[in-house]
Amino acid sequence: MQLRTVLATTTAALAAAACLTATGPAQAAAPESHACSPSVSLDRFSDALDKTTYDGTFVGNLSALAVDRDGSLAALSDRSSLFSLDAKTLAPTSVVPLVDEKGAALDSEGLVIDRDGTRLITSETEPSIRRYGTDGTILDRLPVPASLQVAPAGRATSNQTFEGLTLMNGGRTLLASMEYALSGDTAGIVRFQTWRRHHGRFELAAQYAYRTDAAFLGVPEVQALPDGRLLVLERGFTSGVGNTVRLYLADPRHATDTSGVENLTGQSGVRLIKKTLLTDIASCPTLGATAKQPQPNPLLDNIEGMAVTGVSKGRLKVLLVSDDNQNAVQTTRFYYLRVRV
Repeated sequence: MQLRTVLATTTAALAAAACLTATGPAQAAAPESHACSPSVSLDRFSDALDKTTYDGTFVGNLSALAVDRDGSLAALSDRSSLFSLDAKTLAPTSVVPLVDEKGAALDSEGLVIDRDGTRLITSETEPSIRRYGTDGTILDRLPVPASLQVAPAGRATSNQTFEGLTLMNGGRTLLASMEYALSGDTAGIVRFQTWRRHHGRFELAAQYAYRTDAAFLGVPEVQALPDGRLLVLERGFTSGVGNTVRLYLADPRHATDTSGVENLTGQSGVRLIKKTLLTDIASCPTLGATAKQPQPNPLLDNIEGMAVTGVSKGRLKVLLVSDDNQNAVQTTRFYYLRVRV
């Protein structure tokens, strides 16, 4: 989702160690002791792709990440482009344009690469989830509950719908997170919709409710863990202050199915998804990062994408990316975290 532009203020001089280019990325490195919290540490960050182009396409506006079957990274732009990146250098190796059934561009926000290589991609304007082939051909479109559709068809607000997307239960369940609350629901309570795979197709299944820490915080991304729990990003923006980005461990396994609950207003009998704060990204070491606008920590930007890329020494390797909105005062930045859950 594109966030409001604020006054551009350079908060620090650009350090040589953080000066990164697309052809020769320098990376700010950190020993594992550089902790954000007892559960999370920041290895390094990279601005290698900031304000670059590939094959005539702007490399930015990145809203989702996924690990492809060949080990490369897939990076989704909300301007209807899907990039393949070298997992080590982040150098783009290909780009595929994405459109809807009428050939119009998408506001593409969530990404899953299915076990057969097809791409499941959300658009937050309708909202929708479409299945694409590797060449960008539309294969299918998933059903969406009426209440989650944008008003007047439903109760959602445009550009505040499906932001996060992940496969759970060994690929049997697909989960999409709404970014903000529906009309009629209490502000800060967002719905997570699931689909069950049945005979090769995804059919509507249970829905759950998740409460963010504050009404101004939305959910830009979710990632499933093998045990059924989720990593959840909460993100918000305050003009003149900057971004708030927090990482949570959430457990939907005992939450109430809210698909039949018209209005979520904190009523008794509805068990919300339980969550535990892993870290506030503002607590991470700066590692020499600079910001082009006011931020609580110059490392911060408009973080929207997340992928679990592996395991090292008992910790998850988690990669985050920020969406620069193709804006001069924002940065496309990758964050390499190690997370203990």
